Amino acid sequence: MPRFDRLTPIAVIAALMVPLSAPVLAQDKAVPQSQLEMQLSFAPLVKQARGAVVNVYAERLVERRTNLFAGDPFLEQFFGQRMPNRTEKQSSLGSGVIVEENGIVVTNNHVIDGADDIKVALADGREFPVKVLLKDDRLDLAVLKFETDEKMPTLPIGNSDQTEVGDLVLAIGNPFGVGQTVTSGIVSALARNQVTEGDFGFFIQTDAAINPGNSGGALVDMKGQLIGINTAIFSKGGGSNGVGFAIPGNLVRVFLDAADRGEQSFERPYIGASFEPVTSDVAEALGLKTVRGALVVNIAEDGPAAKAGLKAGQVVTAVNGIPVEHPDALGYRLTTTGLGKTAQLTVEESGREEVLDLTLAAAPETRPRDIQLVEGRSPFAGTRIANLSPRVAYELRLPTEATGVVITEVVRGSPAARLGFAPKDILVSVNGVNINAVDDVMKLADSDPGFWRVEIERDGQRIRQIFR
Repeated sequence: MPRFDRLTPIAVIAALMVPLSAPVLAQDKAVPQSQLEMQLSFAPLVKQARGAVVNVYAERLVERRTNLFAGDPFLEQFFGQRMPNRTEKQSSLGSGVIVEENGIVVTNNHVIDGADDIKVALADGREFPVKVLLKDDRLDLAVLKFETDEKMPTLPIGNSDQTEVGDLVLAIGNPFGVGQTVTSGIVSALARNQVTEGDFGFFIQTDAAINPGNSGGALVDMKGQLIGINTAIFSKGGGSNGVGFAIPGNLVRVFLDAADRGEQSFERPYIGASFEPVTSDVAEALGLKTVRGALVVNIAEDGPAAKAGLKAGQVVTAVNGIPVEHPDALGYRLTTTGLGKTAQLTVEESGREEVLDLTLAAAPETRPRDIQLVEGRSPFAGTRIANLSPRVAYELRLPTEATGVVITEVVRGSPAARLGFAPKDILVSVNGVNINAVDDVMKLADSDPGFWRVEIERDGQRIRQIFR
């Protein structure tokens, strides 16, 4: 079966350094018109850019179980701790791009995730230890820093919104650990989503050969600018099939700015609404001319979307005048606009179009989370619970409009663990009583009704169970 694979180094960089004499089809773009023009080389651009692409080496210590009973208190006591667990060192290889002269490097989070020791190797062979300034597994980006007294070669970050399907691009990286490699191709598609398991879904697709070991490498346009960080491939066997994906440069820039400000985590804007893709049936029912946009499904009370005047049933078709293909594209456009700014949403409803101003801010903690450990003999014994707010929902990766009480932790071996409760379960009702706050659960946990009718919400589905 085909699969999407994360990469590990990448090669993207090179562009025509000699202007073409062909008629202009678009601004600064033309197709070859002669045999001489077909013999033009990417070499000048590669020489200019390759020094900014580095190899990233990550090592992590992994504990291997040699005792089959390790981790089970009862079995350990009965059979004894016969053999100590073994610690092994695992290594991974990826790529990165120097984006600031003082040794700032951008790469993929999955290249360095969980690593105990990280180094970068420059194109000239020198190696430097690095520290992680900022990382985010949702966006799969990380910013690293190595200490140097000299000015490092860099790749300027280009405006990826100006990238068009058909543009020539280069990829630079270290596929399979064979050494720095450059491949060429074109931009095959834009705004690709459902590529990786993360919640980010707006990728540049390219047919430039990208293979395992290329993650974190550079995708470069013909101006010698970084327009993407290569991240994933679609492959049946693990090698390149000409379908690779890169995180757009504009998102890289916003992420890098957060690292430069010294932020410890990256904040995406809180909208206070949920969206669904526009299908052909929805487009026909709403009288839309094209099957694209983000259909508003729910609006959180007093959230930014509600204050902007957004309503369920409307379709967001553009942000700041740039078309929105799907809900993931909407999230990308708002994220790259930046917190503290105002985004103009173009909205369609009943054949009419209007523009709404949406203020972009981080998810707020609208009420205290009041985290408590449930004890006693109730089915919830052994859970830690908290009041939901947009902030707590964001941290747990739940819909930010979710309300009520959520399980944040389940103690191993507790009654709740044996009954199948799990972190991120939202408690909806107990014995017909709606759960709105932590205090509601704590009061019920002290009672002894004889049986418990419990309703929870998990992954958007309602589950009802009876416990005695």
